[in-house]
Amino acid sequence: MLTKHFIRLFILILLICTIFPFEIYAQDTTHRGFIFDTIYSIRATSVKNQSNSGTCWSFAVTSFVESELLRLNGNEADLSEMFFVRNTYSEKGQHYVRLHGTSNFSAGGQAHHGINIIKRKGFCTEKAYPGLNYGESQHIHGELDEASKAFLDAVVKNPNRKISTAWRPAFEAILDAYFGTIPETFDWNGRSMSSMEAVIASGFNPDDYIELTSYSIYPFYELCALEIPDNFDAKLYYNIPINEFMEVVNYAFKNGYSVCWDGDVSDKGFSHNNGLAIVPDVGAVDYTGTEKAKWEKMTEKERRKSVYNFDKPVPEEHIGQEERDLSFENQKTTDDHLMHLTGVVRDQYGTIYYITKNSWGTESNNFGGYLNMSENYFKLNTVAIMVHKDAIPKHLAKKLGIN
Repeated sequence: MLTKHFIRLFILILLICTIFPFEIYAQDTTHRGFIFDTIYSIRATSVKNQSNSGTCWSFAVTSFVESELLRLNGNEADLSEMFFVRNTYSEKGQHYVRLHGTSNFSAGGQAHHGINIIKRKGFCTEKAYPGLNYGESQHIHGELDEASKAFLDAVVKNPNRKISTAWRPAFEAILDAYFGTIPETFDWNGRSMSSMEAVIASGFNPDDYIELTSYSIYPFYELCALEIPDNFDAKLYYNIPINEFMEVVNYAFKNGYSVCWDGDVSDKGFSHNNGLAIVPDVGAVDYTGTEKAKWEKMTEKERRKSVYNFDKPVPEEHIGQEERDLSFENQKTTDDHLMHLTGVVRDQYGTIYYITKNSWGTESNNFGGYLNMSENYFKLNTVAIMVHKDAIPKHLAKKLGIN
């Protein structure tokens, strides 16, 4: 039987939870001046850790696919990120040799590389294929990346004046030595299946997913080969103006779809530790808690510090098509990271942020590995996105010829 003391304590806890709003993804209720209200939240699996590997693209697209499986059939899956990495390395290596070493061979990749593997190879569970066959408990790819690149460069040099038939199986053997041999079958919801059989049983259709970008250097409403190093296979992206690009993102969340994000996190407004990605306007005057005279007397160093300390919402720069085009053209914006966007929140001043699931582990910050990315940061630093084709507004899908 519950004691009166316990009942009173329980009621007090309920009152506290009701009175005080959640802050920054409900992970830290003492996060200084930010107060967030959730608008949309898409079901997602647990935060993973890419550790010392450059495979964020696989962690992002794997999380995205896992959310899609939750949406499609309600089943939670823990898919193997390294299944996509190992198979993509194989394809990337063959491409590198065919182009005489002039294409990009690195750990990086794009969201479509995971989808391409599902289309051709299927997917596998983390339990069946952890990809840790080299005496480590976490992903540490320094030796793997150096060794595989060195081998491919030796093949490209063509010292025999004719590339032998041995290089492909030799390269596959290197990958198997580090990642492990891919199992022919594994347990999928209580049944033994192959990777392709598991995809079919899940109801996931890789043909339903498309990638979009927004740069005026390419013709709008047409497909373009996005010119970024990790797009080694020259995949085509739908190119649309930024206002319609944002319309897609917001329409997706409103209708229950998440977004796989590719962009830049080197901007000084990105702070994973603080759970925020913003574009502070260092020239704007913030009157919150201060007087105009005090602000104007600050040195530039003091002003920048007060803006970038992430202790409260501050004015942000206006970002439009011109600003994002310039940032991409001068290579300030690069595709250095992929993450999974799983919802939308609004701060106490009405600014929109996208709930962002990172792949740096749950203990990488005080918010369980999540952060909130402002709408302006998204506009400036997003290189591309992947969404389900039904997450495209119908009028825009018709314009793009998407069925």
